[in-house]
Amino acid sequence: MPKPTPGNPALPLASRRFWAWIAGALLIIVLDQTSKVYFNSQLQYGERWHVLPFFDFTLLYNPGAAFSFLADGQGWQRWFFTAIALGATGLIIYLLRRSPTQTLFCASLMCILGGAIGNVVDRIQHGHVIDFLLFYWKTWYFPAFNVADIAISCGALLLVLDEVLRLRRDKRKAKASA
Repeated sequence: MPKPTPGNPALPLASRRFWAWIAGALLIIVLDQTSKVYFNSQLQYGERWHVLPFFDFTLLYNPGAAFSFLADGQGWQRWFFTAIALGATGLIIYLLRRSPTQTLFCASLMCILGGAIGNVVDRIQHGHVIDFLLFYWKTWYFPAFNVADIAISCGALLLVLDEVLRLRRDKRKAKASA
């Protein structure tokens, strides 16, 4: 490996950025797992800590996917969702390695990667995902969620934003060359 010098860093920019995205995903995993361990140890299942008139901490387990999709399965969904997340992990790592300098695109992938792995850890370790954030208004309740779910949702929004911006750039380029 070449020695780092001011004009010749030890790792090329693309490689440094790739590892920065991986480090960001690892940070999301650590935050997610730390928060889950805390609430799983401090609350009993179904217990709620009232925080605001529209927000509580609670402890719920979700054997399904988003919005408890397939939660009533007979256990097969645990391995199905784990396999999907592991496949997505492989694809995301490939995409991060291929285009680490596309900031918005990679930020979205980093969030999705960290969240997906955070929930996979739960599925493998517990057979369900630990949820503890509960928003509601009067008799309406949004399904409980966790830090991994927040990361996945933010990543999905950033991915859509990246695509919209890419389409707009392509449209401007096409107009300029016409």
